[in-house]
Amino acid sequence: MIINKDLLLTNAASLGIELDDEAVSRFDTLAGCLIEQNKVMNLTAITEPDEVVIKHFVDSISLLSAVEVKENAKILDLGTGAGFPGIPLLIARPDIVLTMVDSTAKKLNYVAATVEKLGLEAETLHARAEEAGKKPEYREQYNIVCSRAVAALNVLCEYCLPFVKVGGVFVAMKSAKAEEEIALAKNAIKTLGGQIIDKKTFTLSDGGERNLIIIKKISQTPPKYPRVSAQIAKKAL
Repeated sequence: MIINKDLLLTNAASLGIELDDEAVSRFDTLAGCLIEQNKVMNLTAITEPDEVVIKHFVDSISLLSAVEVKENAKILDLGTGAGFPGIPLLIARPDIVLTMVDSTAKKLNYVAATVEKLGLEAETLHARAEEAGKKPEYREQYNIVCSRAVAALNVLCEYCLPFVKVGGVFVAMKSAKAEEEIALAKNAIKTLGGQIIDKKTFTLSDGGERNLIIIKKISQTPPKYPRVSAQIAKKAL
């Protein structure tokens, strides 16, 4: 086994998440795929097995401790990159209906191949967020949208909230300095039909601070959003 099983189980349990033997086996397979593929492709700077467990796997599934994920919930992971948080969420909850979106085809090809290798099912969508967010088959179709993307919260909201159903939530997965981002994003959240309902703060076992900002969709996003990325970059909400 590549990963430390006890490290994974103990940290998951600290978040109130139970993982069965099949999930542990899949996490081990995922670690192997990530480390191996990273030798030929820049997926992550984190490749040491214990760090992969904490900073990728446990960090990703922390979402399950922050919001209620109903059976067969439709979840969209925007800017999934190497498949985080999407693939770990799917391993922990194989019942979810998952879509992982990224604008880099090579990474998505890896993600799709890895999901298949794990014996799981998910949709991978090669698209820019601002384009997919305008399409009827994706707009306001998801119970939960999540992102570990590095963009500022006010920018992330414009990309993510259009995908969330009214009554659903957007979970922005952030490290430290979340309060500053929340203050700067208040106008964007209101404009896009959202409302902050909670912020969960916890510390990973390596000492890293994490903040899950939970934004409920209380009204439809106006049709003009999301704008094209150049406009968002030039004048964020």
